[in-house]
Amino acid sequence: MRKFLFWLMPAIYIIAGIYHFINPEFYNQLMPSWIPFHLPLIYISGVAEILLGVLLIPESTRKISAWLIIAMLIVFFFLIHIPMTIIFYQSHNPHLWIAILRLPLQFYLIWWAWKFTRKR
Repeated sequence: MRKFLFWLMPAIYIIAGIYHFINPEFYNQLMPSWIPFHLPLIYISGVAEILLGVLLIPESTRKISAWLIIAMLIVFFFLIHIPMTIIFYQSHNPHLWIAILRLPLQFYLIWWAWKFTRKR
């Protein structure tokens, strides 16, 4: 199970990064209106997720990759997830429940990345 979880995290980030290129409109809907250059930022964040996922695999780059993932998740939490939840609440969006569920998920993902900063 431990080995599975070790390979699952890089796979999640690599697949999520690739999905930025397959379906950028999905991410465009999540972007706050006050952030400019949506499409370039979607592609840049896709590349970042792919790179960080790949860099989790070698032991020599695992720790820095995990810390960068933590930083990325914290930034996304405050810039995207919290504002999106507030907007969904204010607009009575039927997907509010998804936005609410994503908030604690971010803490889990941060904890999981933190585990990659430790020696195995």
